[in-house]
Amino acid sequence: MLAADVMKWTGKLRRTAAGWYVADQLMRSAASAGANCHEARGAESPADFVHKLQLALKELRESPYWIGLAEKGAITPKGATANVLDEADQLVRIVAKSVVTAKSNRKRS
Repeated sequence: MLAADVMKWTGKLRRTAAGWYVADQLMRSAASAGANCHEARGAESPADFVHKLQLALKELRESPYWIGLAEKGAITPKGATANVLDEADQLVRIVAKSVVTAKSNRKRS
């Protein structure tokens, strides 16, 4: 689960104003993505399902930005970003494909 991994990962960030800011933004994007995916499971309609997945995708696409910024800004130990960045990138691809599939299925109905 990306949000849980991000919670652990942000504990490795340097305790600076930048570190706190990046940690906050990353936690928000990762947790929001998970919450929107969870909400999509209870969608009221196919259109609502797609909408919630698109919100999740938007937040997921934000997460690698914050992870990369932490690395470029040298507020995380070298090499500490690889696993969480890979997980975020994989989830972006999975949810993006799910959006495409859901839209396609909606058109067929």
